[in-house]
Amino acid sequence: MSDFLQRIASAPISWGICEVPGWGAMLPTDRVLSEMNSLGLPATELGAPGFLPDSPDELRQTLGAYDMSLIGGFTPFVLHDPAQRDAAIAEAHRVASLFQRCGATHVVSAVVMDDQWSVPRPLDAAEQRHLLHMLGVIDEICGEYGLQQVLHPHVQTVVETRDDIHRVLDGCDVQWCLDTGHLAIGGEDPVEFARQAADRVGHVHLKDVNLDLAPGLLRREYSIMQGVQRSLFTPLGQGDVPIADVIEVLEGSGYRGWYVIEQDTAILGDPPQEGAGPVTSVAQSMDYLREVVAPRLAQA
Repeated sequence: MSDFLQRIASAPISWGICEVPGWGAMLPTDRVLSEMNSLGLPATELGAPGFLPDSPDELRQTLGAYDMSLIGGFTPFVLHDPAQRDAAIAEAHRVASLFQRCGATHVVSAVVMDDQWSVPRPLDAAEQRHLLHMLGVIDEICGEYGLQQVLHPHVQTVVETRDDIHRVLDGCDVQWCLDTGHLAIGGEDPVEFARQAADRVGHVHLKDVNLDLAPGLLRREYSIMQGVQRSLFTPLGQGDVPIADVIEVLEGSGYRGWYVIEQDTAILGDPPQEGAGPVTSVAQSMDYLREVVAPRLAQA
């Protein structure tokens, strides 16, 4: 387990990089990558459109200047609606081709109600069957490009709650992005998920959460953006999610993939001075992984 700390990566959203209007201030790409590099992070996910170059050669060059590589990126799909089948297939080919040319390994999929991320409603039996079928179709497309699809349970998507998660878990063999925060918000114990579905975990997002805010989020009293702006996500080890327990179970089960620190952040007001702001929160998370988690793994 000695390579655990070499498999820690991050994502631009941890620096507040998000395309949602009103989310917060956006830091320059070179500053974010420089701060990632200063923390010893060897890889990143793609982030919002425009954060990294569209050209695979330029993207590789940009990341290479900071000794970093691309893991892949978050990709929403509409998969329950047969009328959207062709559009979903076309988008899967587009994303997988781009990621392959960029040297990435994962397509982190999320199943949304529509392109506007409308509040999800319960699916009927036919829609659920189509969703499960289409997850297999996306798997096959990703495989054509040498990539792995990992399904991301996520607030305000079709796979949001514990019941949603288990319908998909039991209904098909898609691999998962175990997101500790979104699982916990949806009512699923991330430690139990890691224990029961270790062979289905292909990627991990590490988030810690102030779970006092979760019920209001699920009742749609406020959006995830508003939740983030209210400090829904905390540095690792400072919230209510047993991060160390999840990692210990996964490592003990043979998981050897990435752990991406992906704690959604919003920068309100003026951008912070260099060396301040989001980098300090990610540094706290890194300290927790080094000082709390790594010693536990060494004793396991």
